[in-house]
Amino acid sequence: MRRRRFLSGALGASALTALGATGCGNMQSADPDTITFMFRGSTEERDVFSRAVKLFEERYDTTVNIISTSADQYATKLQTAILGGRTPDVFYFDAGRATAYMVNGVLADITPYVESTDLPVDDIWQAGLDLYTFDGDQRGSGPIYGMPKDLGPFSFGFNKSLFDEMGVEHPDPDVPLTWDEYLSRCQQLTGDRDGDGKVDTWGASINVGAEIHAFLWSNGADWLNEDLTQVTVDTPEFAEALQFIVDLREVHEVTPSINDTEGLDGYQRWLRGQIGFFPVAPWDLTLYRTLDFDFDLCPYPVGATGKPATFIGSLGIGVSANSTKKDMAAELAMFLACDPEAQEIIVGEGQTIPNTQTHAREWVKDTSTEPQNKQEYIDIVEDYGRFVQDMLTYTPEWLHAFHTNLQPVLEGRRDVVEYLAETQQSMQGFLDAGNEQFRIDQEANS
Repeated sequence: MRRRRFLSGALGASALTALGATGCGNMQSADPDTITFMFRGSTEERDVFSRAVKLFEERYDTTVNIISTSADQYATKLQTAILGGRTPDVFYFDAGRATAYMVNGVLADITPYVESTDLPVDDIWQAGLDLYTFDGDQRGSGPIYGMPKDLGPFSFGFNKSLFDEMGVEHPDPDVPLTWDEYLSRCQQLTGDRDGDGKVDTWGASINVGAEIHAFLWSNGADWLNEDLTQVTVDTPEFAEALQFIVDLREVHEVTPSINDTEGLDGYQRWLRGQIGFFPVAPWDLTLYRTLDFDFDLCPYPVGATGKPATFIGSLGIGVSANSTKKDMAAELAMFLACDPEAQEIIVGEGQTIPNTQTHAREWVKDTSTEPQNKQEYIDIVEDYGRFVQDMLTYTPEWLHAFHTNLQPVLEGRRDVVEYLAETQQSMQGFLDAGNEQFRIDQEANS
């Protein structure tokens, strides 16, 4: 059997290959006690992390020049900085870009700094640490090229207030609903709450791009084979999962119709208390805690395997390979990832779950803030969560290809089985091209 390669998505591979030949450069200050940190997020998140950086400056008697931007602008600005020879000393990077950054000399090997620090790096979730290691061939072993800014378990939630109002039994926090049980709950939650003759509450609203993983994995399907060389969407298990999602709207009408989402999409209707089941990711908590209804977490409904599944997201915090201040830059990356006081600021404001296991064990005991069932997040990280494989291949285009012509399928205008057979061929072409580019870049930079 071929060795499993934990690869990841990239910037344009040709651009990074050229970058590897010309050098990355730095966005550095001439002051030896100043480093530059580039990151992104919502206004609230940027404020929270700026406070954590302020704590770092005070403790280490240094200055951090912050460059922050919104999430939708960040990737372009970081790419411009890298290709323009102005890479910041410390910066966020997508896990899906990690292998290309490692192969092409963008990220520094910070292993020596990790081994000598007094910060509790060894208490960080192991899955998060492994995601940013690379031995030249595979992810998950070898030198350390970044710290996990977080692990983001994409959890499932429900509107407790709506369940109570509609007289629907709450889902068990420990035992997942089967698909049939989930559909039954959704049917009970769908109705005309205000009596005007129009449906104004729905059991769920499915974001296919984010939630399809939970349905297909729990049904025994997957995107790729074990060594990430073959696309595997053209299977009965995958077709059954996708058909179930389609039927929720097109057959059972327990999710908002296309017309219903023209004015307000599913997310907005959830915020208004009109949706029963909806994802509740950690990065949503700051907003969700201000809503006019109570919510909590439950496992995702399960298909044929009987086991829940969902994805885990992550951002890395990296150090520029050409930084002249790698020691302080690495210290900032580790500080944000695991320093107890910094984590209190970050987690306390509802931005992430704790990045360290010790902190997490205490955090789940707090029932004073929603969700009360915080243990669900930890269960995902420790038990049933997975990384989506576009984070583990050299380029992500193969997964993009799946969604390119998916809309007619979701609207019931195209056969699921036929679509999967056709799209698997297209996806395989993109996957093969990415793996070949990985081989070329390895040779060019060896």
